[in-house]
Amino acid sequence: MPQTTEPAAALQHPTPARAPRIHRAWFVAAVTFVTIIGAAAFRSLPGLLIDPLHTEFGWSRGTIGAAVSVNLALYGLTAPFAAALMDRFGIRRVVAVALTVIALGSGLTVWMTAAWQLLLCWGLLVGLGSGSMALAFAATVTNRWFTARRGLVTGILTAASASGQLIFLPLLSWMVETYDWRPAAVTVALAALAVVPFVWLLLRDHPADVGLAPYGADAFVPKPPPVTGAARRTIGVLRSAVRTGPFWLLAGTFAICGASTNGLIQTHFVPAAHDHGLPVTAAASLLAVIGVFDVVGTIASGWFTDRFEPRRLLAVYYALRGLSLLFLPMLLGPSIHPPMIFFIVFYGLDWVATVPPTLALCREQYGEDSAIVFGWVLASHQVGAALVAWLGGVARDVFGTYDMVWYASGALCAAAALMALVIRRRPMPSTPALVL
Repeated sequence: MPQTTEPAAALQHPTPARAPRIHRAWFVAAVTFVTIIGAAAFRSLPGLLIDPLHTEFGWSRGTIGAAVSVNLALYGLTAPFAAALMDRFGIRRVVAVALTVIALGSGLTVWMTAAWQLLLCWGLLVGLGSGSMALAFAATVTNRWFTARRGLVTGILTAASASGQLIFLPLLSWMVETYDWRPAAVTVALAALAVVPFVWLLLRDHPADVGLAPYGADAFVPKPPPVTGAARRTIGVLRSAVRTGPFWLLAGTFAICGASTNGLIQTHFVPAAHDHGLPVTAAASLLAVIGVFDVVGTIASGWFTDRFEPRRLLAVYYALRGLSLLFLPMLLGPSIHPPMIFFIVFYGLDWVATVPPTLALCREQYGEDSAIVFGWVLASHQVGAALVAWLGGVARDVFGTYDMVWYASGALCAAAALMALVIRRRPMPSTPALVL
């Protein structure tokens, strides 16, 4: 009898499987959510370290802020290369290595005795590791596994970092107050290591790995081959993007976003509140409450992004954030009072609500390269955060108060609102709305 041969396409790609009742993409999103929560411990610690390190080692707040600045800058500058590395080596490998580097950097800080060691461990190692766990990770998972509901999924995964802050901030602040900053650093290292098995065993790089189409896709999408030359591709995408006006507007608005969140509130809110007599644990608890409402605000923002014009959403978010920062110096005091609680709720709803519409605009403008472009936009976010983390510490050393930093950040947010409105629109094909 003559032998039959299978089509070449069947040999190259797995046969598409029948879609399950609940699509596998939602389980992948759940694993990604847990992973980002576990890695969020490192984002909760910098603001808690400033006063203890200043007291124990006599380092100035500007010096400590410089280490946080290096961390934040590398967090952003690593992100676009991490997105390309995920295309080359797969999501699982890159994320597992990143978590291990975070654990190494945080764990080594317990033996440091000089400021350069803080720069090396917390600035360099944790910065590189956290950069590979940045929002480009969430963008890559969303782009590969979802065609519909991308705005909602982006909001959920972005909210994961706030959820991690909610979980870890009260615990870490209690450790710093009750024992020392070292147990808190070890806790961060252990939290990062604990997530590695979940990533390696449960995360999958592409829907084709399990024979499924992306959620919301009409047809099976074969897994693309590994992309070589990750660094070259990342630089090439940047060269192409910088020739377009929307890139500079997105990068500028997101730099101001980073300056007014990670660089300002996350780094300096606790020591600023402590300057006004508020206990560290109480100030850290307020940051945790920001995390609660951040989850609500970011998921809601993802839902809004699927339905409303993202440029207008960004303008509203930045305008409201700037207005709230202008009132903050009048609200700080030795106790928690209703106006401060209102600020915390208001600011929490707006904390990273800017991410879903910014990512939607990157996807609209740059298509298949959007994850890498968003990585570069995120780099600008972290550069803005790094500058304010450092300058905020310097301003506190020079003026003895943070008031000037709050006012300047409020003015920057007003500028970001105007920048968002002038980003040009590029129509995108609509995707069918699906119900889980």
